Amino acid sequence: MEKPYVIGITGGSGSGKTLFLKTLLDSFKSSEVTCISQDDYYRPREYQLVDKNGELNFDRPESIDYEHFASDLKALSEGNVVEKEEYTFNNPNITPKKIVMRPAKVILVEGIFIFHYEKIRELIDLKIFIEAKAYIKLQRRLKRDREERGYDADDVLYKYENHIMPSYQRYIEPYKEIVDLIVPNNKDFTNAIHVLKSAISSKLQDQG
Repeated sequence: MEKPYVIGITGGSGSGKTLFLKTLLDSFKSSEVTCISQDDYYRPREYQLVDKNGELNFDRPESIDYEHFASDLKALSEGNVVEKEEYTFNNPNITPKKIVMRPAKVILVEGIFIFHYEKIRELIDLKIFIEAKAYIKLQRRLKRDREERGYDADDVLYKYENHIMPSYQRYIEPYKEIVDLIVPNNKDFTNAIHVLKSAISSKLQDQG
């Protein structure tokens, strides 16, 4: 199998990475484009760091089992099927599913720390950063965490101020300097999707 083309997509929490990825994945066959997400590699709750107020902080690079993440990405890029249990963000109302990632000609790698981990960064061919204004990211985060993860607004706001923003400024935003493409997503990312779909289609043609 020819080496797949690996595209890394990052951005702050609430920047719109999930919808961006879904839009791309829906545009191609599963044999053409697959995805591996950092969100499935969080360490168990008991291994997470605790802040000065006794709150768990999931927004640190140490929160991720990046060795496992890098190993699975490497295996996938070598043509192997990878299986992983879904991480449910401690939501007791969700039963974890088994995620099966199959090899494809293009691999999308998604996550807030993917460029921070050298072992993962060195496997990525095209680096993309999705950005949005801070207040828009916060609005999206509030909506998502209430609806999908069962968090109340006070909890989300505390984490955003004390965990998410400091982490973004230290571990995510600096990598805007090394990426190949910055995608503004305050309203929509239509133009960027067209550009990336064309680039992926071109790579698929090159690979036959």
